[in-house]
Amino acid sequence: MPSRWDHLFDLKPVTLLDHLLEEVAKLLAKDLQQWPPPVQELDLDTGGSFAPLFTEARPRPAPAVYTEALRLTRWELAHETDAYDDYMRNKRYLERGLGPEDRLPLLFLSRWLTEQMTGLGEATEGRVKRKHMRECLDKLESKLRPIVVPGA
Repeated sequence: MPSRWDHLFDLKPVTLLDHLLEEVAKLLAKDLQQWPPPVQELDLDTGGSFAPLFTEARPRPAPAVYTEALRLTRWELAHETDAYDDYMRNKRYLERGLGPEDRLPLLFLSRWLTEQMTGLGEATEGRVKRKHMRECLDKLESKLRPIVVPGA
């Protein structure tokens, strides 16, 4: 009869990188529980268009905004500029159930997520590559489902 601890021996070891990506996803999910997510500094010259998100009382964006922001961030990290440009130029977000008022939060979230991921790459001196960043976004998305989509 197997002991209750035998299943621990059967578990696959987790690499340090996988553990790091999991922890980063947890931290980002926690940050995204609040709206807007925390920013260290808002430069009005480059990010001034996002100021209304911080200065006006706005409701939390719809769950689809988070899903689409993750899509845009993945494209950004994969250097899929044609897909990103087509999506924004042709307002494909409208086809995904978003409205015109969702454009600003969508752009903010995608930029925020991209900066978080590139910051991770810089903090690890390039050891976390863009493919790992996309894996981290996958982990984040699975953690956001219960937060962003009630009952999912």
